[in-house]
Amino acid sequence: MELVELPWPGEPGEGEVVLRPEVVGVCGSDVHLFHGQLGQVFPRIHGHEISAVVEAVGSGVDRVSPGDRVAVWPVLACGQCYPCRIGRENVCASIAIIGAHVDGALQERLCVPASQVFAVGDLAPAVTAFVEPASIGVRTVVRARVTAEDRVVVLGAGPIGQAVCLAARDRGAAVLVADLVPERLEHARAMGAQEVVCGDGAEVAEQAREWAGGDGVPVMIETTGVPAVVRSAFDVTAPAGRLVLVALSHHEVSLPLIDFPIRELDVLGVSCCNAAEFADAVDLVRRHEAAVARLITDEFAFEQAPEALAYVADGAPDLMKAIINVAS
Repeated sequence: MELVELPWPGEPGEGEVVLRPEVVGVCGSDVHLFHGQLGQVFPRIHGHEISAVVEAVGSGVDRVSPGDRVAVWPVLACGQCYPCRIGRENVCASIAIIGAHVDGALQERLCVPASQVFAVGDLAPAVTAFVEPASIGVRTVVRARVTAEDRVVVLGAGPIGQAVCLAARDRGAAVLVADLVPERLEHARAMGAQEVVCGDGAEVAEQAREWAGGDGVPVMIETTGVPAVVRSAFDVTAPAGRLVLVALSHHEVSLPLIDFPIRELDVLGVSCCNAAEFADAVDLVRRHEAAVARLITDEFAFEQAPEALAYVADGAPDLMKAIINVAS
């Protein structure tokens, strides 16, 4: 990763906006991107967790105006494939993610379709950059069909686990969060978790089962991608329960096939969100701005972007969310 000079993007075309990025969040998927694990072509400019200010709008754009602060929904879909035709453009067969398959916001100006930007009012830039990870939390509770009657266990208290906890609590569900790092569990408390468990493996599984009522966990959400944790999550999910897998992981897990018909489990994957869910994430973060602001633990200057990526890859125990201040 290096800092280079690029041509100015010019004026926006019809239906486009030119943005002045302010803050970009760094997450684990950026590490996967750096290692070429998500199908992108190099060279590539990172940056998909975006807070930006609209600098100019093209013809036909009326959803935002110059000067508006916006969060950016990074999903670009083809609109023609089977997922797009059934309203699941977030898993488009030809998906392009801003910051992964096309250049992202770690640059002084960025031109995107106006359909990708969502005004956030006076929300702070650092918190605005968290709208994108919050949108994964929103997508997760939608896929899991979480209601106020549910007891939800979240395995992993990284940024996505925190976002899932916040979104589930916002729906009125009871939430338990488990992680190996005590500092992360303090953040989970701030997100509204009623119960936290520090540990892994069988001990956490048994505590989760007891907390959920003894029959197993009705809604189990796995955000670590660690094979042993995934297997433990599978084992402790209640019959007729929902197991939701959120983490990006290239590992494989062996599971007993008989459990699927005998227990009638719903095993669900979660990708990016759709446009309506991104709008819901803006609303969620606006209503919980103070809690979300606690998650911003590390800040880097624009020219320190390579150091920021290395820092996230190293995974310091007290790291929650690192951001890069693009605008000085």
